[in-house]
Amino acid sequence: MNLTKTLRWFGENDAISLREIAQTGATGVVTALHHIPNGDVWTKEEIKKTKENIEAHGLTWEVVESLPVTEEIKKGTALGKLHIANYKESLKNLGECGITTICYNFMPVLDWARTNLSYTLPNGAEAMYFGLDEFAMFDIFILRRPNAAQDYSDKQVKEAKVLFESLNPEQKEQIGYNIIVKTQSFIDGAVKEGEKDYLRLFNALLEAYKDIDKAQLRTNFSFFLNEVIPIAEKYSVHMAVHPDDPPFPLLGLPRIVSCDEDIKWLYSANSSPNHGLTFCSGSFGARKDNNLPELFKKYGHRVHFVHLRATKTLPNGDFFETDHLDPNADLAGLMKVIVEEQIKRKNQGREDIDIPMRPDHGHKILDDFNREANPGYPLLGRVKGLAELSGLEKGIKHMLAAN
Repeated sequence: MNLTKTLRWFGENDAISLREIAQTGATGVVTALHHIPNGDVWTKEEIKKTKENIEAHGLTWEVVESLPVTEEIKKGTALGKLHIANYKESLKNLGECGITTICYNFMPVLDWARTNLSYTLPNGAEAMYFGLDEFAMFDIFILRRPNAAQDYSDKQVKEAKVLFESLNPEQKEQIGYNIIVKTQSFIDGAVKEGEKDYLRLFNALLEAYKDIDKAQLRTNFSFFLNEVIPIAEKYSVHMAVHPDDPPFPLLGLPRIVSCDEDIKWLYSANSSPNHGLTFCSGSFGARKDNNLPELFKKYGHRVHFVHLRATKTLPNGDFFETDHLDPNADLAGLMKVIVEEQIKRKNQGREDIDIPMRPDHGHKILDDFNREANPGYPLLGRVKGLAELSGLEKGIKHMLAAN
């Protein structure tokens, strides 16, 4: 009875190879068919090619992250219904190929957001950082989203303006590019690498959601769930939605998987045990009112995948990704309730005891500075996190056994 240790791999274009992942202590891989356009069917032939490649390196394909939910599905359009039909076919094919855990998200337009991808820590390592004032500056003065200033306090608007005026054109360009393209393109985001007029395109994507509030997005999500979960049940697939990152509204867009009340709604929207959660400690941890151990204790029975990283939130609301074992994040308390959930599942005779886990994101350290990995996904920083979390798990099991 162990958490299944995995690392995320972004396919053959990833700077980190399967040969290297096989040496890290991970036994499984989390990946997707990144070469297939969002909304198209994942055929068995393409699934098997990737699966066989992974297995040739002594690893298993444990989790799909992600089988993308298109913007058309999230908006509830007629084209979205065609995409749902394709999604169901992909689920069927994955299940028949023996890949039975799917991580996905229902975040409109922007899958995740950071304002600084190279925040230097006191020890010289680099982390990713989200600054509220910097994001407001991007929204109001770089993106120039209509009426954006209304979403911020007068103080935030003034500070954002001061910050904007302090930057040169290259710095402004870099911030916009990082938020819209660099953090999104490698995860099959809405704006792809090489898009020249990405600010205009991004504003158009946001405009398409102007009449979609939280209630409507929930309605669209419920429709999606009620369409795909019967297929997931038929082919023994576990669907695990990823929480919002960060877990609060951005750019006028609604967020629906951010806190206790959201998870309660999520579970009630479809009662199937095949419909559940990717528990991401970093995403949930960016809200001070989210108690990670308590959340997992309450909702862990339908958690199908775990992302473990630590978020440190500053008094002004900014946050950055700190060490995995930073005591501010209480990953030790979270790991304890995860192990207890596994024990409970074993006693209940469940088959899904060995929950897949990956050390989500990592600091850039040591030789990571000599290769160009995707933002948040350096090799050595994640291996450090994997080793720390593996030791933490083993120590907690030893402690529980002694008691």
